[in-house]
Amino acid sequence: MIDVKVLRTDPDRVRASQRARGESVALVDELLAADAARRSAISRYEELRAEQKGLGKQVARAAGDERAALLSRTRELAEEVRKAEASSGEASVAFDALLKQVGNLVFPDVPEGGEDDYVVLETHGERRDFAAEGFTPRDHLELGQLLGAIDVERGAKVSGSRFYYLTGQGAELEFALMNLAMSLALANGFTPMIPPALVKASAMEGTGFLGQAAQDVYHLPDDDLYLVGTAEVPLAAYHSDEVLDASTLPLRYAGFSPSYRREAGSYGKDTRGIFRVHWFDKVEMFVFCAPEDAEAEHQRLLGWEKEFIEALEIPYQVLELAGGDLGLSAARKYDCYGWLPTQDRYREITSTSNCTEFQARRLNVRTRSDGGTGPVATLNGTLCAMTRTIIMILENHQQADGSVRLPAALRPFLGGRAALVPRG
Repeated sequence: MIDVKVLRTDPDRVRASQRARGESVALVDELLAADAARRSAISRYEELRAEQKGLGKQVARAAGDERAALLSRTRELAEEVRKAEASSGEASVAFDALLKQVGNLVFPDVPEGGEDDYVVLETHGERRDFAAEGFTPRDHLELGQLLGAIDVERGAKVSGSRFYYLTGQGAELEFALMNLAMSLALANGFTPMIPPALVKASAMEGTGFLGQAAQDVYHLPDDDLYLVGTAEVPLAAYHSDEVLDASTLPLRYAGFSPSYRREAGSYGKDTRGIFRVHWFDKVEMFVFCAPEDAEAEHQRLLGWEKEFIEALEIPYQVLELAGGDLGLSAARKYDCYGWLPTQDRYREITSTSNCTEFQARRLNVRTRSDGGTGPVATLNGTLCAMTRTIIMILENHQQADGSVRLPAALRPFLGGRAALVPRG
């Protein structure tokens, strides 16, 4: 959540952030009023409690009529204290509920607008000219079927639409990608993690996934547990309610986990193949660092994503998203879009977000230094979303005979093979 001190001392900054997100600016005034009401209720409760404690001491020294009068006031005061405490609690609950609706403070230089108002920062790699090569490219599903790598028919039979099996060479390709991603992460100081894919509501709420993203979350009501849409959630909650020694920062974790998304509102979009699915595996980077180091760490995460994409020899672009397209927790977000030949456009394959201190405040993750304690900054970045990365490899490296050339970086993890070849 945002720093309450900023709300009180610079509400215009919060209003500007809400405006950049396309969210309610009036919410800021509601929040200020709720904060004033909460502070007044707490002050009244504390005054009555102080009087109650003082009366207790006076009763012990009093006698006769004075004692009787003090005891009568004590009984009256007990009821007033009870009501004031309840009022204070209600005011705090109302304030917290409003505070959780406010997104992280967007950096002032983030592009304005919504989903279509991103800014292309960089373009890398050469897109193949399949016409010059003399053949029409196949899409990833046709290639996956030729290779015996993707089975969506049986996926739908067993689990429903937007599910699939990776089979044979498809499964091998995922394992190879996982190993390549983890090798890169290890080389850059990340601790590998296999986190739980089911988490409590506190973890989902703490990372900001029970707000605007709640419609895409799978909930198991009988257990009150949630299936995560990204390893970001359990990795962020790993140090919840802990105080980290400043000398240990940054802490970098690379988590491999399944990711589950309902894809609510995506009816009719990307229905062919495995581009938009309800489940996929992912290697996610997550960092806890000092707040003053967060922007530099964000650039590092983006750099590692680019390094991975370039190792796979995929043409791509780097985008900065507009304020209206940021998730609740992000103050800035970069996406990498890979080139998809059969759609003749770039599509999202990775993202990285600077969440500043927002998630740490919600999850109560702090750091201790000579200056005392304070929240850390958190950042996340996708190193490899398996299904979309597989799509990019199949389509960009396909050959006329249906085989798929393997990038050199992947070959050591596939027994030295240079290509995936059609079965039979």
